[in-house]
Amino acid sequence: MVEPSRPTVTVDGTPVDLGAADRLTFGRDEDCTVRFAPDDAGISRLAGELVGYDGHWWLVNRSRSRPLEVVDDLGFRTVVAPGRRLVLEGECTVVLTGTIHRHALVVALPAPATGARGTGGGGPGTGLVETGVGTGVVVNDADREALAALFEGYLRAFPRHDPHPRTYADAAARLTWPRTTLVKRIEYLRSRLTAAGVPGLHGDNALRALAEYVIAAGILTRDDLDRLP
Repeated sequence: MVEPSRPTVTVDGTPVDLGAADRLTFGRDEDCTVRFAPDDAGISRLAGELVGYDGHWWLVNRSRSRPLEVVDDLGFRTVVAPGRRLVLEGECTVVLTGTIHRHALVVALPAPATGARGTGGGGPGTGLVETGVGTGVVVNDADREALAALFEGYLRAFPRHDPHPRTYADAAARLTWPRTTLVKRIEYLRSRLTAAGVPGLHGDNALRALAEYVIAAGILTRDDLDRLP
């Protein structure tokens, strides 16, 4: 059996000492390794556990009725239903939602190094980055600023994480742009990406699909939040 790499676990910025254990429990019961909100009935007595097994660390939902939420390092959210488990990689945030407050465990595991976002045909310092699909589709600084305003919630860490696009009006207000300016920029980018073969960028869920594409492709990252006022 392969020994799993040791995770770093923090709660509110405070490290949790796992010692030599390959198991960490959390919930509102006093016997849990990490005890959350003993007076909040919305948190299960044993909400879940982290278990190291066969070279991996797993999140196991031990609640009978309450889901757990996992936010990965890109800002994408996965719901782990009661009785289900999820293998963890890299850094993620495990969120418990009670009736009074939301609580979180930040779990960091060693991850393979990834290449930095390329500069494509634009070259360093131009603000132009070629996308992963299609030739000639570029995203400039103003496009990136508009995307960051629309999808800021995906990129913010707990407790500000909100995996839902803003409305055009709210995103324009965030940038102090006219709404029409932001709409034209995003619609033009969507048209170019669609022509380059990116699916799902039209219809009722177009903005959600755009968010998932630009974040997963590395076109938009947390560094782009620095572009916002």
